[in-house]
Amino acid sequence: MRTVILSAALAASLGLAAQQTMVKPYQPSPGASVTQTVGNSTVKIDYSRPGVKGRAIWGDLVPFGEVWRTGANNATVITFSDPVKVGGKDLAAGSYAFFAIPGPKTWTLIFNKNAKQWGAYDHKASEDALRVEATPVALAQPEEYLNYSIHLKSLESLRVELAWEKVSVGFDVTLDTPGLYWAYLEKTLAGAGAGEHLPFLQGARYCLNNNVHLDKGMEWIDRSLKAKEVYGNLETKARLLEKTGRKAEALAALQKAIDLATAAKTPQADLDGLAKTKAEWSR
Repeated sequence: MRTVILSAALAASLGLAAQQTMVKPYQPSPGASVTQTVGNSTVKIDYSRPGVKGRAIWGDLVPFGEVWRTGANNATVITFSDPVKVGGKDLAAGSYAFFAIPGPKTWTLIFNKNAKQWGAYDHKASEDALRVEATPVALAQPEEYLNYSIHLKSLESLRVELAWEKVSVGFDVTLDTPGLYWAYLEKTLAGAGAGEHLPFLQGARYCLNNNVHLDKGMEWIDRSLKAKEVYGNLETKARLLEKTGRKAEALAALQKAIDLATAAKTPQADLDGLAKTKAEWSR
């Protein structure tokens, strides 16, 4: 007996009962995604990966001078969790259909506000949020399947690359990672409960470790200590005091941290570290 597999739409049109067995279609251009997180911000690319399959790609399968979906199936989607600059130009947070107009020497890269599109057939220039120019380069090693990569250049700079066949093209993304993280931290701690010691300790340690907003760090560590005294927040308070030149107060807080750590049977390595810090501050 022969089994026929029907789509849901076709089954409905034929008046068949619901709950038909469905089979996922075979994808010759498999889906993929790549994500890079920096600070509290994320850049994500969702796309499908067509293969070369012996075909002529540039100027042929992908014509020059026409809008291309930069992948297969649905339009490639790039999502920025926070505002960024692309090629030095501002782009708001959100998801964008990523298109390109390839050329032999120059490409136009397009970020379109309508992220949910099949291919580039319904692309409207009026919905473009940003266009930037890019220069294609020859690949040392050919890529059979289209590939996207996100390279972390620094904590405030990324490089996105599209590579397929013998060509690569890309663009730079920059973002204010410290500013964005600070805004996240302030918002998060503004909603923390008065009885929670850990979030305020984490906020204070960020200030201490990065030598920023030390006054706010002191405020947060005091709130942490008010919620619960543990040797970790006492040590952090001591280090904030020492960093701001209040050494006598710092030593007193550090000694209290040592006493609590000893009573809590903290590992000897941690106790040794606290003792070493006390010796250094006492010179």
